[in-house]
Amino acid sequence: MSDGGAVADEPTTSTAPSPAADPVPSPAADPEPVATVDPEPPSPVAAPGPDRRPRHRWPLWASLVAVSLLLTLGLPAALSAGGSGVATLARAAAAPENPTTVAARQLAERISGQLERQSAALLAGDREGFLAIAAPAARADLRQRFAALRALRVSAWQARPHGLPTPTSRAGDWRLVVEFRYCFVVPGCRTSPLLVNTRWREGTAAPRLLALAVSEPDAQVNGWAHSQYAALPWEVSELVAAVGERTIVATTPALRDRLPNLLRRAEAAATVADAYAMGDAPPDRYRIFYAGPREWKRWYGGEQPSWSAGYAVPVGGDRHEVVVRADSHSGADLEKLLRHELTHVASLTEHGPTGASAWWLVEGLAELAEADGEPADRHPRMAEVRRLVGRGWKGPLDRIAPDHDTADWRVSAAYGVSYLTVRCLADRFGEQRLFAFAKAVLHERRIPRQTAEEILGEPWSVVQDDCVAYVRRLAG
Repeated sequence: MSDGGAVADEPTTSTAPSPAADPVPSPAADPEPVATVDPEPPSPVAAPGPDRRPRHRWPLWASLVAVSLLLTLGLPAALSAGGSGVATLARAAAAPENPTTVAARQLAERISGQLERQSAALLAGDREGFLAIAAPAARADLRQRFAALRALRVSAWQARPHGLPTPTSRAGDWRLVVEFRYCFVVPGCRTSPLLVNTRWREGTAAPRLLALAVSEPDAQVNGWAHSQYAALPWEVSELVAAVGERTIVATTPALRDRLPNLLRRAEAAATVADAYAMGDAPPDRYRIFYAGPREWKRWYGGEQPSWSAGYAVPVGGDRHEVVVRADSHSGADLEKLLRHELTHVASLTEHGPTGASAWWLVEGLAELAEADGEPADRHPRMAEVRRLVGRGWKGPLDRIAPDHDTADWRVSAAYGVSYLTVRCLADRFGEQRLFAFAKAVLHERRIPRQTAEEILGEPWSVVQDDCVAYVRRLAG
């Protein structure tokens, strides 16, 4: 798994999807497309350290005396000579602002008012009010988004300009990046951010929205990438949803009849996943999207390995959303897959672990939840683990992660080894120390050899060798 990226799970043998994010349709009278905006992240600013030089009082006292003499004796002479530095600063401050910047700032304020009215209409369920800020060509897209967000029980929605608008080559038209923040079901929750490119036409009454794109991959909000993915489900698809005590599940109208079973399985999986929460509390709601073949290739960019049946993707606000491929699992197998994916949501932060070195731990925890107490030697991936061990595998664990094009059996073996390693840690050190170790690696972003001796009481080299031997023994 790449650092901070989606956690792709549950190998299958289906064909690899390709990305299929559609461009934003421009209005019929305005063929110019919405430009892609890629805001640059702000440079890091180092906080000044403490000043440890010796401090003396007399220079400050001398400075005060000098200022006093200047004010009482020197200032009138300086003014009479016309050489006041204060006057120079005043003239610089009074210099007129660039007219384009003034116009952009004023337009941003007017657009903010439009976005505030639209947000209030969305939360109130007022579709006509939600559409009122847009030109006719943009309203079909807005109707779909309004319906999908209402189906997902949108409980918080904020929108504001992200920077100033910039003029296009067409007089009166402006481009603007808008930052949206949203939440579903739970009032007052920590919102997830996304950035969207929009285009507006300046009018005498109020600015009109001409077009809006889907969210940008790698766009920055407050200095960090809010997501690595484009095309959130509610941006590009019609949705129906069902809400439980711990989960919300959503899919397309074509798969509506599967919602009751999906919700029941998700609620059962959530009770298992909650035990793996490593933050202050489990997620307030697990968000699960059930993707048909078209949606699997489109949602969140669609770039998943061919062996993946589901994944958890970070969306900001310390949240992940889960996507399950509809044609991959059913019945009890679906519940196992959901236990796996929801455990990712419960155990990971939005920033993810420190790269491939911790992949085995991320997936091993999820496999442990999926097994839910099943004996280690009866794990369904044991045949592939035996095949791997038979080919001479002896570690190390930080090289076990599969690639997009890894053979299916080798992928399954990697998941099996990860599960057995985490099971080894749990059996040897107990779940309490296992979870403390996992939190240090997954939340504090420390590597195993930095923390094993502190938490587990033994050097990582010894622990790893013992767990590799455990895997080989079970596979033998």
